Parts: sequence; C-alpha cells; structure tokens
Amino acid sequence: MTQLLTGKVALVTGASKGIGRAIATLFAQQGAYVAFTYLSSVEKGQALEAELAAHGSKVKGYRSDAADFAQAEKLVDDVVTEFGRLDILVNNAGITQDGLLMRMSEAQWDNVLTVNLKSVFNLTKAATKPMMRAKAGSIINMTSVVGIKGNAGQANYAASKAGIIGFTKSVALELGSRNIRCNAVAPGFIETEMTDALDPKQVDEWRKAIPLRRGGTPDDVARATAFLASDDSAYITGQVLQVDGGMLT
Repeated sequence: MTQLLTGKVALVTGASKGIGRAIATLFAQQGAYVAFTYLSSVEKGQALEAELAAHGSKVKGYRSDAADFAQAEKLVDDVVTEFGRLDILVNNAGITQDGLLMRMSEAQWDNVLTVNLKSVFNLTKAATKPMMRAKAGSIINMTSVVGIKGNAGQANYAASKAGIIGFTKSVALELGSRNIRCNAVAPGFIETEMTDALDPKQVDEWRKAIPLRRGGTPDDVARATAFLASDDSAYITGQVLQVDGGMLT
C-alpha cells in the first residue's frame, strides 16, 4: 500500500502529547520525515523522538516556543538546514486558560491569544519562505469547533481559534497562486489525557449529544490532517474540516 506522505518533510508544533503526538506518529508511519516541537514536556518530547526514530523514520525534536517570533524563524531555518526543505507545516501548539469573562484576567487573555494565534502567524510567515521557493506546500492550522460556535467560559480560546479560521482563509487566498495550500482542522470533543481528569458522568453526557455517540480520538484528527497534508487533497485550500462526529451538524 502506498504511503500518503512518502519523502515529504513535515513540521508539527506542540507534538509531545495528545493530538500533536498522534499527528507526528501517523506522519512518520505514512513515510514523512518529521520535525516537531515541544516546550514544557521535555521528557515526552525526547521519548517521542526516540520512539519514531526506532521505527526507522528520520525525525528530530526541537525545544522551541512557537509563540516567540525569533524562535519560530530560527526553527524553520534549522529544519530546512537539517532536512533540506519544508513541505508541510502543522500549527498545533495551543493552550487553554478557561474562565468566565467577568473573572478573566488580562494575562489569561493575552497568554491564550499569544500561544494559540500569534504562534500560527509566526510559523506560517517563516514557513512561506522555503515553500515559495519550492512553489509547493501544505499548511494545516488546528482550530476547534469552539472557534466556530463559541463556548461559555472560553472567550479567549474561542477568539484565538476563530482568529485561526480567518487567518487560514486569508493565507489560502494570498498563497494559492504559489501552489501553497492552507486549511484548518476543527476537532470536536477529543478524548485525551486532559479529558481523563473530567467527571465521567459529564463526559458520558457529551458523548450522548454527539451523533456518532462517542468522543473522537487523537488518531481521528491525525488522519484528517494527513489527508490535508497529502497530494490527495491537492485541490483543497481555504477550508475548515470539522472532525467532530457530527457535533455541529
């Protein structure tokens, strides 16, 4: 069976756990050379690098803060130096700092907008240089169904994820003539380490409200991301692919 991403060089931010880890792992399994970033989860990042390398993939982890403009530029330069080029960028790094608006601090707003939205600007701007030289590229930005419908207690997160959608569509319009595609993936309720800590009854109620009657897995998101990264989606740009089990239908 032909691998979707054979020989392509991919950079995945925030890949030490959860969805990012699943994306980096699947990309490697599909034949890509994978560069990825981590920040606070150093041990998990190093473990992922060792795990993927053990499967024979060319892989390199970088400790880098995507929200820092200079670090983002250096990261892309380092990846191109190490791997020779950059075909795919997945902007996955993100955080939540939830709270009702009336109690939300300025720092909670600024932190979430900087990590979730500014990081996408930083990495995309840096990655367009090698992609424009190659006249090819696929950029995938991780948004959320919360960026489409909003969510009480997540005004900062919703704003950052809605911003990613507008950014994605604008980049698609700007770079389409250079054969660089830009799409977004909007996960719904995805069960990760974070959801394991929630009240099981509440989680079960959420599952019942989803048409497919289950939460998603990181692999569900990774497979959609791999499709958008691959040549199978060569005529798709400026789109938001909801991976939500029908939640917003």
